[in-house]
Amino acid sequence: MGAMAARGWTRADTAEVVFGPTADDDKYSRGVVGLRTGSTAFPGAAVLGVEAAWRTGVGMVRYLGPQRAADLVLARRPETVTADGRVQAWVVGSGTDAAHRSARERAALGGILSGEVPVVVDAGALDLAPAAAAPVVATPHGREHERLRRMLGLDPDVDDASETAAVLGGVVVRKGATTVVAAPGEAAIEITAPTSWLATAGTGDVLAGTVGAVIAGVVGRGGAPGDLGALQRAAASAVWLHGHAAALAVAAHRGGPIAALDVAEHLPYAVAEVLAG
Repeated sequence: MGAMAARGWTRADTAEVVFGPTADDDKYSRGVVGLRTGSTAFPGAAVLGVEAAWRTGVGMVRYLGPQRAADLVLARRPETVTADGRVQAWVVGSGTDAAHRSARERAALGGILSGEVPVVVDAGALDLAPAAAAPVVATPHGREHERLRRMLGLDPDVDDASETAAVLGGVVVRKGATTVVAAPGEAAIEITAPTSWLATAGTGDVLAGTVGAVIAGVVGRGGAPGDLGALQRAAASAVWLHGHAAALAVAAHRGGPIAALDVAEHLPYAVAEVLAG
């Protein structure tokens, strides 16, 4: 049996996943996302991911990470909670380096990845994804995808996100000019970025925070944490919002260059357009 044909993803598709709050909602039903991201060397990744998560519309963001990064996060977003507690999705790895991971950090990540809460695994934590028991959404770019495939015993020269997802047993968001979102047993979803200005440092950190926020919202509304098809649709919706926010940021700058924080700051406008139908 041949592979299922890939499909696109639209504003209407995103509107079936992303919802605004109602009078019956509280911060928990709107979704709580936890981020264990950033490092002393790369604290900005934590700021970008947290900013994106808040701007996507969750009810609460928890941040657990190095003190320098936590201080910067709180300076930018003082509403962020820096104490451990209940979450409905995790984001790990952005702005970290596996080569400099401490034993304490490895133990903390191991605990997260052995749980039942969905985990967005980015950048410096991708080496831990193959052994995870938790529902995983891996977000590699091209070179990271090659390394992930090598760890899974697959040919690194074959750029097949669906095969990677099937062997990983989780969702794969293979980032690029056209991002492929794949899940076991599901047709891949392809989303082409509406602007090439997204090819800049930090936009992957923004995307990871956006994916985590959308997933937390889905789980907060009663979605099953282990439903990989639902996680794929949530991830695809986050990719669409991320790209549309970038396009809005470019338009606001009259077609000129943007930085990653510009993308995060335009996420509310992208969400608003989806909610407006």
